[in-house]
Amino acid sequence: MLATVRRIPKGKVATYGEVAAASGHAVRRARWSGHSAQAVIGNKPVPWHRVLGAGGKIRLPGEAGMEQRMMLRSEGIGFRGDRVDLARYGHTFRAG
Repeated sequence: MLATVRRIPKGKVATYGEVAAASGHAVRRARWSGHSAQAVIGNKPVPWHRVLGAGGKIRLPGEAGMEQRMMLRSEGIGFRGDRVDLARYGHTFRAG
């Protein structure tokens, strides 16, 4: 699952459901992995901040949600209210 999240490039996002489908796991597990925000594979951090709830909404509460929004904005991802425009910034996973 975390390897799937690492495939999301800078400036793009994916939903928990898309990550789950691309990795063959249930959405509940995808959300749990997203909450292990400081996850690392090898020596490379997992870009947890690029994973959002359905419709492009940040699902993390409080400070974690603000941190996620700040990290996404630093990558050039814009918001419309409390959502990311998935048509513009959404990542499409390719098979393999």
